[in-house]
Amino acid sequence: MTREEFEDQVDLALDSLPDEIADLMDNIEVVVESRPSRRDLQRVNLPRGETLLGLYVGISLDRRGEHYNTALPDRVIIYQKTIEEAYPPEEVVEGIRTTVLHEVGHHFGLTDDRLHELGY
Repeated sequence: MTREEFEDQVDLALDSLPDEIADLMDNIEVVVESRPSRRDLQRVNLPRGETLLGLYVGISLDRRGEHYNTALPDRVIIYQKTIEEAYPPEEVVEGIRTTVLHEVGHHFGLTDDRLHELGY
C-alpha cells in the first residue's frame, strides 16, 4: 500500500467516528510514520515481543485543566510498516481502523485495558 493509500484509510477511520465523538476531539493531529522511533518505543516501555502499531502523545481530554490552552497539539501516530507487517494483506484496512480508534480512545482518557475490553 502506498503512503497516500494508507493515509486515506486513516482518514476513513477518522471519518467513521460518530459526529458527537468527532466534535469533541480537540487540539489533536493524526500523522502516519513508517515505524516507531527508538524514543517512541522507550516512551511506552513496550514489553519484549510486542509491536507498537500506534502511539498517542499528549494530555487526554479528561486530564486537561484550565492552563492547558497553551499546549502543543496532541499527536496520534500510526505506524504504516508495522501495521502492514502485523496483519495479513486482507486485514490491513481493519488493522488501520482498529489502531486509529485505539489511539483516539487514549485522547479521551481510555486506558489500554479498557480499550482491549472494547475490542480495540
